[in-house]
Formats: sequence, structure tokens, C-alpha cells
Amino acid sequence: MKHLALARLWFEGNSFCPRLTTFADFQAREWHDAQTAPAYYRGSHTEMGGVIEWADRHAGAAHLHILRCAAAAPGGPIEAGTYKRIKDDILLQLTHLHSLRHLDGIYLSLHGAMVAQDNPRADYHLVKRVRNIVGPSCPIALSFDLHANLDPELADLAQIIVGYKTYPHIDMAATAKKALDILNGTMHHLIQPLSTITSAQLVLPSHLMTTDQGPMAELEQIARELSESQQLLDITPFGGFAYADTPVTSASVSVCVDSGKKVHARTVAELIGATMVEHIRLRTDAFLPSLPDATQGLAQAVAMLKDQPGCVAVVDPADNPLSGGIGDTTWLFQTLLEARLNIPTVFAFFHDPELVNRATALGLGAEIHISLGARITDQYGAAVPFDARIELITDGQFVNDGPMEQGLACNVGPSVVLRSLDQPQLRVVISSQCQSPNDMAWCRLHQIDLNETRLLCVKAKNHFRAAFLPQLLGMIDIDTPGPAMLDLAGLPYQQVLRADLAGQK
Repeated sequence: MKHLALARLWFEGNSFCPRLTTFADFQAREWHDAQTAPAYYRGSHTEMGGVIEWADRHAGAAHLHILRCAAAAPGGPIEAGTYKRIKDDILLQLTHLHSLRHLDGIYLSLHGAMVAQDNPRADYHLVKRVRNIVGPSCPIALSFDLHANLDPELADLAQIIVGYKTYPHIDMAATAKKALDILNGTMHHLIQPLSTITSAQLVLPSHLMTTDQGPMAELEQIARELSESQQLLDITPFGGFAYADTPVTSASVSVCVDSGKKVHARTVAELIGATMVEHIRLRTDAFLPSLPDATQGLAQAVAMLKDQPGCVAVVDPADNPLSGGIGDTTWLFQTLLEARLNIPTVFAFFHDPELVNRATALGLGAEIHISLGARITDQYGAAVPFDARIELITDGQFVNDGPMEQGLACNVGPSVVLRSLDQPQLRVVISSQCQSPNDMAWCRLHQIDLNETRLLCVKAKNHFRAAFLPQLLGMIDIDTPGPAMLDLAGLPYQQVLRADLAGQK
């Protein structure tokens, strides 16, 4: 029986988000241990769902010791005390377990773009402490999001490094199972993995990183061909996350080889990594979109809707919560009100827990006179006066249909749907948690039927496509002011080199 320890600390940090991420944010999304994790994750298309499935399949041959599993929605840097609290929780549990029994392997589920208030290399320092506890011989496997900003020094700490290959991320479970399969082979002395990380020293916006077509799809295809021809254990191109202002923010490539079957394995892996990085850099311009503003995007949507049935989505990536948006910017909403389109329209969403509480207290059918947005900051647009009737109150609970994170229980917190008194065809969703509508179950929760909706204005990005695009007539991305805006040169970087920003050379 082999003994594996597992921990998860998954977080993507936006250094330009004005709201710090707190311990409560982790409790609101994922906060599990050995007792609660199996039931919560089992059957879900997530990394931990893949872990539970793998453990069930290897029962009797491998015993999985689940330590702390924590994740928060992308947002501003983690409060210093919160990062230390979660990190120390994992390390204390691992130290105790290591003192009781021999551990044959470690698996860590990480995002790779974690930013703490006092530590821009938070992922690296967690892994380094884990390595110090288990010693040099215990194999460590790491899995990362496609948008990880990989610290090259991680390859000195972990033998196995793998990452998601899809965006939207529908291969989370498969990624975890691959990491564990390689780790299992290592523990049984069937392979001797070695990983390298090569930085592209290039900061890219993620708007065109979807893997169904475009430059990222081309990179994934090249990686698959290299993996097959070179008999690699894994190769992953990482697009990076541009909104994390850290010394290691960049696109990169990880290569995992079996050093037992490769002469000069490290040199081979480094050469393959350099080849892939060159492919990334050659495609720099292909990663730079040209997006319409809010006025132009709405006009395009109206033109698309003319004489055609269906619903068109106007998507505002600059305030996408899964890029660290705050659900609080008003540029698109103000433009929508001024357009007075008079078609069935849903605006999703504003993050305003106090407003949800106030509307819930008033009750269904009550009229409410409020201002929307600019609750956290007016840097991205002033608050917008809004008169409405309270049409729906929800508990915020649903289970994802997929394909992304299918089967995962979700909680956007209590939410309300408001109908405009001035423009009765307009409904606005207000939620007490800052989470994008990325699943059709979210629509059912809020009684939104896309067959009866003509225009959906949404704070989201590419993950939205996985579930929604097949249901839509069209989808138009726009650019507005926000914490995750397209113009990287307009962001106040302090640690990222300006010369590394795509399009700045």
C-alpha cells in the first residue's frame, strides 16, 4: 500500500482588484478536509473530483491522505494573515502526518497565479515548505491552471508538473488524474520523472486563449505532437495571467520527461521548452484582440438580432469575476440604459450584498429606488440611479450542469432579480457573491429563459462560452474600464517589466 498526501490551495490573484481576498472568501467557495472533501467533490468534473475517482480506482493499492483543500474565487491579493493561516494549516497537517508514517508521494492542486498581500510568489513558497518537510527523495506532483504564472524555480522542487490543456477549463479532472498516474508510476519505480519550466518573458491578455481555435489551439496541437514524437510524460503551454503583478508573471511551458529513458533528460526537456516558447512568441500578435466599446458592442448586437430569433450576449471581460473583476463597474450598464433598446434584456450582474439584504427584507413585488455599481470604487464608472420592482429572490444554490465543473455544488449567495420601472423589458441580477454566470443552472435559478431573452449583458469571459455559446445566436466581447481591462499598458505594474507586456515592444 502506497501512501499519498494531498492538499489544495487554488487561487488566482488580480493585483489591480481593489478588494483583498479574505478567509471568508475561501470558506464561501471551498474549505474542506478529509471528512468533508470526498462527499463534496465526488462525481464533479473538477481536479478534486478527479482525485476522488482516481483514489476509488486504486483502492487497496494506494491510500490517499487528504489534507486541507481550499479555494477562493479569483480576486484581489490574499490578505497576509489569511495566506499564512491556510499555508500553515496545510503544513501543520503534513508535518503531523509525516511524523506518523512514511509518505510515498505528495500531490498539490494549485492555480499557479496565487498572489498574497505580502508574497507575490505564494505558490512557490508553499511548495518549498512542503519539500522541506518531506525531504529530497519524496516525489511531488503539481497541477496548475492554464493561466498559471509558473515560477521556473518550482522545477527544482517538484518532479512532476502538469497543467490544464483546455480553456474553458473542461479537463480539470483529467489533469489531476494524469498527475496522479505519473506520481503512481514514480512511487512504484516504473518511471523517473523530471520537469523543467521555461518562461517566455511575455505577458499576454487571455481574451484569445481559448483552445478550440486561434493561437492557443495551435500551441496545444504543437505540444501534443511534441509529446508523442519525443515520448514525453507531459508538456503544457501556459498562457499566464496578466493581472497578477509578480516577478514571474509570464506565459511559459512545462515539460515532464522520464529521465530513466532519456539520455541527458534535462537538456532535452529544456530544448523542447525553448522550442515551445519560441512558438508562443511568434504568435504574440495573434493573442492581441481588437474589441468594440460598449456602444459599438450593443449596436452590433442589435444588428445581429434584426430579423433573427435568438439571444445575443454582450460580454464585459474587464469586470469578469474569474479574472479578478469586482462585479461593480458600470460602463456597460450605463450605456445599456441610455440605449433604451426595448427588447427582453437581462443584465448580469452587480455584486451588492447589502442591496440583496435590503430587497429581501422588502419582499417580492416591492418597489425599490437605488443606485447600482461603484459600491467598491467609482474608478470604473459612477453609480447609476435605478428604480425597480423586486421580481425574484433566491437562495443562490445550484449544481453545475457543465461542461465546466459539471456536478459541482455552487453558491452565489442570496440573490435578487430586479425589473426596471422605467424600461420594463430590462431585468438586473444582484448577487451577494461575486461569481460569473458560467452555467445554465445559474439561468434556471434566476428564472432566465434564453428562448425568451433577446439580449444578455454579462460580466464574464471565455469560461462563459462553454455552457452558453451553444444556446446563443451570437456573442460579442467588448472592452470597458475595469480591473481586467484589455489595455495592459494602462495598468500600474510595479513588478512586471514593461518590456514584457505584449504589444509594447
